[in-house]
Amino acid sequence: MSTHYSFKGWVGLSKDCVEKQNLVYMDIEPKTFTEDDVDIRITHCGICGSDVHTLTNGWGDTRYPTVAGHEIVGTAVKVGKNVQGIKVGDRVGCKDDNENYCNGMVRTYNGKYPDGSKSSGGYADYTRVPSHFVFKIPDELPSEIAAPMLCGGITVFSPLKRNGCGPGKTVGIIGIGGLGHFGVLFAKALGADKIIAISRKSNKADDALAMGADAYVATDDDPNWASKHANTLDLIVCTVNSPKLPIDSHLQLLRHHGTFVQVGAPEDSAPGFNMFPLILKRVKITGSFIGSPREIEEMLELAARKGVRSWVNPWPLEKVNDALQAFERGEPRYRIVLVNEKYVGK
Repeated sequence: MSTHYSFKGWVGLSKDCVEKQNLVYMDIEPKTFTEDDVDIRITHCGICGSDVHTLTNGWGDTRYPTVAGHEIVGTAVKVGKNVQGIKVGDRVGCKDDNENYCNGMVRTYNGKYPDGSKSSGGYADYTRVPSHFVFKIPDELPSEIAAPMLCGGITVFSPLKRNGCGPGKTVGIIGIGGLGHFGVLFAKALGADKIIAISRKSNKADDALAMGADAYVATDDDPNWASKHANTLDLIVCTVNSPKLPIDSHLQLLRHHGTFVQVGAPEDSAPGFNMFPLILKRVKITGSFIGSPREIEEMLELAARKGVRSWVNPWPLEKVNDALQAFERGEPRYRIVLVNEKYVGK
């Protein structure tokens, strides 16, 4: 396969690039190539909330110019001599490891390698990444289905699996959006006895039930929702990224020894809460961030075996500015996937 290609992508130059719809298609300087690296020609990349937080400097650490996108699927076009298990022509994805919990981690984008070169993401034609974070995509999963699982999917699969989701458990998923829909899908695939979808409005009830939820709670419709459903859940995964989390009410839902896992990442601090549920019911509050390569491969194998399918809205990569506006308006049901049409099928 030809190695005569250029690294170009849709670049955010300032924190108002989403608001002003002015991501610019331009040359990108890739990381310095080593014999441990893989170059990927990108066909699909999901849009994740992390992309918007980074492009807008919402988390306060953006290094402009930056290329977002970490739900990447494409074809390996250059493989270093030290790379094992990947060859030119393989359909591959990019992943994160438990390095995401380490100091000095290098993220898929908006990161800096030890030699000073920057990492760049999937809103692009090509990306270059260390092979440790590259793996084959199962044949049973189409690229547009697999791409959003590489962040959105693993973000909920990891805490579900690590906290015992499976037969005998009743699981609540708070927030039925891009992350929450994966929560329902994977709780079902993992065999939870009962899945309760929880959202503010009732407009996603039919979707949640179609994904596999057994019941739906619309909190805006019932001021007594927390007391009505108190002590019914073994595990809650909260995908909401609003700082106005009603944590006291959420903790009421847990049974004794239950666990509340926060995966949504608000830009502002969350409110305080009553400590008595922690004391009287021995409930746990914890958080989770993406997942390990082993977990990602396990998730994809489960998705392939159980027929899990992301609910996606494809958009041409060249319309990324419009796609980000649709994302900000909350239109996707439930993940936007950018499709680099000039490379699909090649």
